[in-house]
Amino acid sequence: MELVFVGLQAFQLLFMLLHDWIPIGRLNDLAGVRSQNSRGALLRDTAINATPALATFGVSLAFVGRPYPAWAKTLLIGVLGALVAGEMLAWWVPYFAGTTQTRVDRYRAMFGRTHAFLRERNGITPNTLHVALHATTMLSLAVAVWLARIK
Repeated sequence: MELVFVGLQAFQLLFMLLHDWIPIGRLNDLAGVRSQNSRGALLRDTAINATPALATFGVSLAFVGRPYPAWAKTLLIGVLGALVAGEMLAWWVPYFAGTTQTRVDRYRAMFGRTHAFLRERNGITPNTLHVALHATTMLSLAVAVWLARIK
């Protein structure tokens, strides 16, 4: 299970580092993202978003096969919990409860041409790549809680 956990963390880190920079077919739209963000803003956001993923990946990798100290358990659960909360606020609350027209327009510009399998609600359509990230983050949190209990 620990190797699965490390793999989930690696996916999250790679997502944060690459999804706004490397074309992946219909899973992302670099031109759409750049229409809403300057290069400097993208660099800043990549650094900010990759930092928690790097921290959880590093900690999960460092303790494979070893007990987690209390600080590592707290960091993993706290950071992953905060990431899940952020993803909920950024995507799922607007999807289910609605949001501003400004956010709807921004998300359409950045993600409107990407692959999605969910139907639009309240002007928001979570794309497949973000749904995969969010599922991975939630699963990572669940595994972190489980590992914290048994390690």
